[in-house]
Amino acid sequence: MRVDIEFPTTKQTELIDITGPVQDAVLDSGVSSGICALFVPHTTAGLLVNENWDLTVKQDLLDTLERLVPWRANYAHTEGNAAAHIKSCLVGTSATLQVDEGHVDLGRWQGVFFAEFDGPRQRRVWIRVIPDQVT
Repeated sequence: MRVDIEFPTTKQTELIDITGPVQDAVLDSGVSSGICALFVPHTTAGLLVNENWDLTVKQDLLDTLERLVPWRANYAHTEGNAAAHIKSCLVGTSATLQVDEGHVDLGRWQGVFFAEFDGPRQRRVWIRVIPDQVT
């Protein structure tokens, strides 16, 4: 079963902590052991797992991506958001997490983040929790 979470973004570029809603989807699924597959159905956004304790890490990630792929450059894509498409490719649009004892298994400091690169917009993440096969 797929669960969709939907939310607005408020900035052109931002990282939004979605760890709670992902965990809620796992709990609601009733799956105690398996995987949680996440997918962003947008070409100018992404997903990442990274530190969720020191909030300055989020800003460092965004600042570094902006230096690597500046918003204004000589891009062939004339819609004006080529940088967002490139950042989405660099970050990726999916993540697979392990589920153990009914919870997403993350490292001590880790969180799950939606990466907005062309906001503000209304965005979605698709979540599918898949139980381990019993043999």
